[in-house]
Amino acid sequence: MSKPDGIYWDKRSEVMSRDELEALQVRRLKETIGQATKSEFYSKLFQEHGINPDSINDISDIRKLPFTTKDDLRKEFPYGMLCVPKEETVRLHTSSGTTGQATVIFHTRKDLDQWAELIARCMYMVGVRKEDVFQNMTGYGLFTGGLGFHYGAEKLGALTIPAGAGNSKRQIQLMQQFGTTVLHIIPSYALRLMNILSDQGIDPRKDLDLRIAFLGAEPYTEEIRQRVENYYGIDAFNSYGLSEMNGPGVAFECPEKKGLHIWEDCYVVEIVNPDTLEPVEIGEVGELVMTTLTREAMPLIRYRTKDLTRFLPGECSCGRVHRRIDWIQGRSDDMIIIKGVNIFPMQVEQVLMGMPEVGNNYVIILEKENEIDQIRVQVEVHESIFQEDMRYLNRLREKIVRELKSEILVTPRVDLVESRSLPQSDGKAVRLIDRR
Repeated sequence: MSKPDGIYWDKRSEVMSRDELEALQVRRLKETIGQATKSEFYSKLFQEHGINPDSINDISDIRKLPFTTKDDLRKEFPYGMLCVPKEETVRLHTSSGTTGQATVIFHTRKDLDQWAELIARCMYMVGVRKEDVFQNMTGYGLFTGGLGFHYGAEKLGALTIPAGAGNSKRQIQLMQQFGTTVLHIIPSYALRLMNILSDQGIDPRKDLDLRIAFLGAEPYTEEIRQRVENYYGIDAFNSYGLSEMNGPGVAFECPEKKGLHIWEDCYVVEIVNPDTLEPVEIGEVGELVMTTLTREAMPLIRYRTKDLTRFLPGECSCGRVHRRIDWIQGRSDDMIIIKGVNIFPMQVEQVLMGMPEVGNNYVIILEKENEIDQIRVQVEVHESIFQEDMRYLNRLREKIVRELKSEILVTPRVDLVESRSLPQSDGKAVRLIDRR
């Protein structure tokens, strides 16, 4: 187990020089290729491409390796990617499978220990200590977020409350009874919980002991983070992960909140043009591609995540050498094309959540009219807005239309609806409905 050192959970891994880090990556990448060859999938793929551990002499040689996609994982379901005997695995996680065959990731005991170490590193980095009380408010089970943070918090030594998702009144009661200081919560649920706290006359700034929240599991914007921080009186940190790379703990904000550090001692990170698959320049947005470096059961080589982001230039003042990526700007397969214009749902959220009149919920609806695609946005606004006269409501609607058109370059139809009138969920928010 790592031993904390000041602001570092594992100082040797977090602040080694770039030369040391890249030498470590090369060594681990060679080992990973050797391990991956034990699977049916990579054994055949590497043979076709003439790949073996000796193919790697420099970290840039990773470009010699073929990409792996989600379709590959689906085709090899369930055991075609497995690199150890099945009896050496101790857990699996799967995707939801809502858009096709579920993907599965297997873990050995060593894999799980390494994952918990990374989560502990992330949590310690932003100030969580063993004196804290950590309330895990996301789902357990096949979803990676709940168990990932749970074992990381226990590795760190914090008192951990496995609350799970939903049951809002019980969540608040647990916070009050045990003096919860740290939360792991889905952003949309953090917004929903504001209404329930208000209904109960609870001011989280005065009546609770909260100081840190980890927000993840669904895309969100800086504007959402600001709303959460201002209401709860806490520091909220962005967490990035995906089940194919373990889950949470892949990348995390440090206290500087200037991008997310990806732990390059455990991953090789690339950003490529999603069309040409060539590397993009530093600062240019492209598709995130990741390679695991420490996994036994199911290493993945150059996995195309479909997530769009960019490398942030320069070094972080926190002292960590691991490169930073920007917030995920969307997924290449989430892009909406309306009237020939490319639109990402995150662009709509950024505009709406920056407007004080707008509430905490909205939904984007795609529909057809006379065979032409249209975009409609239903927006919750504060109750006091509906007490104004119709002229005020029309001006607000026109303002929202104008601001959205400026951002997405298409004129949307906007419906203003009362607070809490749109569907809500304890899990990930449904922000896009396609009725075309």
